[in-house]
Amino acid sequence: MKERLTRLKTIRKLIKNYRIESQETLLAYLQKEGYEVTQATLSRDLKLLKVGKVSDGNSGYIYTLPGEDERAESEQIYVQDFLRGYVSIDYSGNIIVIKTFPGHANTVCNALDNMNMDEILGTVAGDNCLFACIREGITGEKFMEELKRRIPELED
Repeated sequence: MKERLTRLKTIRKLIKNYRIESQETLLAYLQKEGYEVTQATLSRDLKLLKVGKVSDGNSGYIYTLPGEDERAESEQIYVQDFLRGYVSIDYSGNIIVIKTFPGHANTVCNALDNMNMDEILGTVAGDNCLFACIREGITGEKFMEELKRRIPELED
């Protein structure tokens, strides 16, 4: 987990400091920094960081990071989606069960996925319920603390 977080920070730093036009270029920079990652992993990292491409003013495009305002706005949308759809949260072992209003499980699941919580390994949504598997060593209480930190309006 730590490698992923440091890799994401390194990707942000590289995009801020260099003119990066392709994933191949970014992979080369990451290798110089000591990271061995696949193109598929890098693609997931770029999606997670919401990296985009903008015109360089000539004939090409370069990677860019979203602004803080844009990122905060998109996170707030996910928080609202979560709050609109969830009914209750319970947990046992490393499984979190989130009950939702009928038809809202996918929206709540998507919101949870886009909050990029390191505590979560993965999620699966049904119609009115979703399951999240949390990492070993993370308790349900710790998960709830982190979720409430991100969503202060969340009720007990």
